[in-house]
Amino acid sequence: MLAGRVASLGSLAAGLGKPGQERFEAALAAALAADGTLIPLLHVHDTAERHRAVGFDVEFAGLEEGATFDLLATREDTAVEIVCDTLSAEAGRLVHRAAWVQLMDRIDPDLQTWLSAHPGRYLLKMTLPRGLRVAEPDDTTTLAELHRRINEMLTSARRSDQDEAAVLRLDPLMLAAAQASENGLMNRLRREFGPEANLAVTGDGQGVFVLAARAGSENEVAVAMRHRLAALAPARLTGTRPGILAMFIEDTDRLEWRLLREQLTLEGEARQFLTFPEARPVVAVTCTSRIELCAEDGADALRFRNPTHPAGKLPALAPAVLSVC
Repeated sequence: MLAGRVASLGSLAAGLGKPGQERFEAALAAALAADGTLIPLLHVHDTAERHRAVGFDVEFAGLEEGATFDLLATREDTAVEIVCDTLSAEAGRLVHRAAWVQLMDRIDPDLQTWLSAHPGRYLLKMTLPRGLRVAEPDDTTTLAELHRRINEMLTSARRSDQDEAAVLRLDPLMLAAAQASENGLMNRLRREFGPEANLAVTGDGQGVFVLAARAGSENEVAVAMRHRLAALAPARLTGTRPGILAMFIEDTDRLEWRLLREQLTLEGEARQFLTFPEARPVVAVTCTSRIELCAEDGADALRFRNPTHPAGKLPALAPAVLSVC
């Protein structure tokens, strides 16, 4: 499905004028360079298609005219500006998944060596009150320090180590027969440590070593979104027309996204933002992720209407601002 979305960008470019095609090509080049991604372009196109599907005429004002907003959608003579923005869920995590993966890549050979000398099943629990981040691609200071502490604890045969940055504890891993498979083990760990835990398992045939890490507080992905919304509205909406802030939350898995939706954390923070002065030109906030982008059944976006905006009750805008969830 995602491949089809990428292929559809060709039709987007073909429908643009020369200035629009030049801006599209610049955006595409940026997406394909270094750590770039196609997600922002796909989000703009997907948002346009969603509005066209419910009767809006859509112009790519950002590409065609260099407007601060991305889309101008019109229905029944009523126009709305749409800003399409992508936010990584990492912005709301103390323990970044990218940093966790880097730590596991660094430490796995050492764990393999240690396991070969100490066969058995082990569980290393980590609480990281300060989190775990990599500020820059070449900034490995925090990772190196945690790596060093884990190695030192293992080589000195200590079962625990703690300071203000990390609390480490090594325990035997007790497994029932039904939990011995990889799926059974991961399911048990997820139940025990919760959906926000970072988990990793390594083994060498003679043993199993599990690492489980949590931050000192809950993730705040929705709070990070609220902060982004407050920055976007005054910077990218003109204030002359109603505005929609269409957020794409990147770097979430299916479980995390389902919990963000079902526990109403996104809704709560979006509605709090809509009470701020910065939200005066905003008629609605919408949220999607890769789940909706790649869905074959046309999974709908979350929509949160601003009840104080004069245009919020216009029938012409109803398909874009009222949630069907």
